[in-house]
Amino acid sequence: MALKPLVSKCTLPRLYPTFTCYQQPACRSKGMPQNVLQCNIRRRIGVIAVTASTLLAREAIFREDIANAFEFRMVAPDQTVEQAESGIRYHAQSLLHVKALLESESWSEAQKALRASSASLKQDIYTLINNKPATERPQLRKLYSDLFNGVAKLDYAARDKDTSRVHQCYENVVVALDSILSRL
Repeated sequence: MALKPLVSKCTLPRLYPTFTCYQQPACRSKGMPQNVLQCNIRRRIGVIAVTASTLLAREAIFREDIANAFEFRMVAPDQTVEQAESGIRYHAQSLLHVKALLESESWSEAQKALRASSASLKQDIYTLINNKPATERPQLRKLYSDLFNGVAKLDYAARDKDTSRVHQCYENVVVALDSILSRL
C-alpha cells in the first residue's frame, strides 16, 4: 500500500488570500438549541430598541424650550382672589392666637394649630401674590419666604420645647406677618 499524496497537483498560492473569522458562540458549543439562541438575540434587539426609543423620547420631552413652557402653581382649585382676601385676616389671626398655646407650653397642640393656620394662610398669600403686578412679586415672595421660614423655625422650636427660642421665633413671625399684610 502506497501512500498517495493528498494533493496531486501543485497549486500556486493565491495573490489575495481570503481570511475567514468565525467563532462559534460558547453557548452553542455546550449544546444549546437554536431556538433559545434566536430568543436571546430577539430579546437583546428588543431591549436595545426600547432603550433607544426611551432616550429619544426623553430628549424630545425635556428640551429646554418645552420644559420652560410649563408653569406649575400652588393655587388652590376654585380659590378666587376675593376668597383669599376674605380668608387672609382670619387665618392670620388664628396664626397669632397660637401664642396662648405657646405660653401655656402646650407644645403639641401649638404645633397642630400652627400647622393648620399656616397652611391656609400660605395658600391665601400665594394666591394674592400671583395676582399682583409682576414688578411687585419678587419683593412679596421674599416677605412670603421670610414669614414661612419663621413659621417653620417656630414649629421646630416648639418641637424642641425651647421656650426662649419659641418666643424669639414668634416675634419674628409677627414682624414678618405685619410687613407682608401691609403690602398686600
